[in-house]
This record gives sequence, structure tokens and C-alpha cells, in this order.
Amino acid sequence: MIVLKYISYSIGIAGVAIITWGTIITFLKLLRCEFYRIKGNRMCLLRHQLRRDFGSYILLGLEFLIVADIIMTFLKPTLMEMALLGSIVVIRTIISYFLNKEIEVFEKSFKTEVD
Repeated sequence: MIVLKYISYSIGIAGVAIITWGTIITFLKLLRCEFYRIKGNRMCLLRHQLRRDFGSYILLGLEFLIVADIIMTFLKPTLMEMALLGSIVVIRTIISYFLNKEIEVFEKSFKTEVD
């Protein structure tokens, strides 16, 4: 059981690392994008791509965090822990759903702008 606890923590850390990494990369690209915008270049398409990519990092990180929570609930299967896990999964699923929808909208608009 201690092994599962460490596995859960490792997966949770990986989820946080993915979100943090995506944030750093997106922020650096945003700075570069804004630097070019200040020079007078239009960078609207790049900003849409940044939002799509950042959303993908967030979704992947959330999925890792859900798995970590499932493993932790398996270790302590009380009714309170199950209810807490259920609410966390519902909230994260709703966030994931809307992030996916936003990514789809950006991909459709990107295809329209490219064509």
C-alpha cells in the first residue's frame, strides 16, 4: 500500500509538472508574440495557437491529477473520500470538456484562416 501512495504522489507531481511546463512554455512564447506585436506585426493567429497549446497542457495535467486522486481513494476507500473524489472528477471533467470545446473552436477557426 505504501508503494501505491508513492505512485500516486509521483503521478500527481507529473500532472503538476506538465501544467507548470506548459505554463512556462506558453508564457515565453506569449512574450515573444507580444514583442513582435509591439513592432507592428499582427499576431492574432499565434495567440490562438498559444491558447490551444496551453489548453492541451492543462488537459493532460488534469488527467494525470485525476489518476493520482483515483489511486489515493483506492488506498482510503471511505465514503467521504469517495464523495470527495467524485466531486473532484466532476469538476475536472467539466473543465476538461469546456477546454476541449475551446480547443476545437480554435482548430476550426485556424483551418478556416489557413484555407
